[in-house]
Amino acid sequence: MPSKFISDESPSTTPANVPAPLKVAAGIVAAEGALAIVMGVLEAFTINADRLVLGLTTAVFLLLYGAGLVVVARGLARAATWSRGPAVFAQLIQLGVAWSFWGGSTRWVAVLLAVSGVAVLVAIFQKASLDALVDDPNRR
Repeated sequence: MPSKFISDESPSTTPANVPAPLKVAAGIVAAEGALAIVMGVLEAFTINADRLVLGLTTAVFLLLYGAGLVVVARGLARAATWSRGPAVFAQLIQLGVAWSFWGGSTRWVAVLLAVSGVAVLVAIFQKASLDALVDDPNRR
């Protein structure tokens, strides 16, 4: 007997009907995920015997974090209700990381992280995005 699969998408929020701010947020989160994956791969190639455990754990963390961001971006692009929380949480963490880069020669990194984090948060908290991401069992 085939089981019914209840999608997290409603007919009103198919990928073609996802609001523009949510698509922007999904694009930025996907780029952040891709960058984290690239950083994880680069870290894996620079591991040396003096810092083997640190290098391995950092590479694995970046790869898993990047993959998670890509999954969240896909959820945002499909207006999946579950994707809102992880996306907001990741951006709040990113704002804290941005603060840690403030000052000296890394200020540009702080600005880049902060601007992208704020952009995603603003896009997610737009009324159209919130309406698309509402967790309402009656909309299915």
